[in-house]
Amino acid sequence: MTVLIVLIFLAFAVAALLTVWRIIRGPSILDRAVAADVLLTLVLCVLGAEMAINHHTRTLPLLLIVAAVGVFGSISVARFVARRDQPAPPEQGSAGGSDAAREGGRR
Repeated sequence: MTVLIVLIFLAFAVAALLTVWRIIRGPSILDRAVAADVLLTLVLCVLGAEMAINHHTRTLPLLLIVAAVGVFGSISVARFVARRDQPAPPEQGSAGGSDAAREGGRR
């Protein structure tokens, strides 16, 4: 049983290292955001495995906090990327002409 536990945590450690490598290397902000989500998921899995192995629920509040941070982080990155990718609105002055033309030439 101990060998199996060591192998499980070794697999988690290798996955975490590969995920940190993806966060460092990029190439885009979306790749980094997905890698950060994967890393938070790995943390959740390690904490859950530790709870199951040691038969306790003391780290359950920590699991909930880490999950909330992951969700809010993903929402923030998605909003940032969506706002950045929106086309710029047309300029106000060029589409409608001058104020004098809109008023019919009255002064």
